[in-house]
Amino acid sequence: MKNEIDHRLVLDAFEKIHQHGKAEQGKHVLEGITGYTDYDGYTVFLEGHNVKMRLEFHNKYHLDYESERDAELFLKKLKQISRDYSTKSIDE
Repeated sequence: MKNEIDHRLVLDAFEKIHQHGKAEQGKHVLEGITGYTDYDGYTVFLEGHNVKMRLEFHNKYHLDYESERDAELFLKKLKQISRDYSTKSIDE
């Protein structure tokens, strides 16, 4: 990918997937995107639209995809999830 990915967007989308998604064996799925972490929570994984993303400590990331179109659709979906879902407050 030519452009840098905003780690805040990725973490926001992950949080909303975790809050609003369906839980399935330690993972959460929302609108075709699966989100989960490693055992210590320092690495975030997002998968969907033929793309696998790993966001590591210090905001380093790795994307695995076959086509630019897949990557674009994946990032578009993360933006949409981030925009369309609210973050629950602790009091809810």
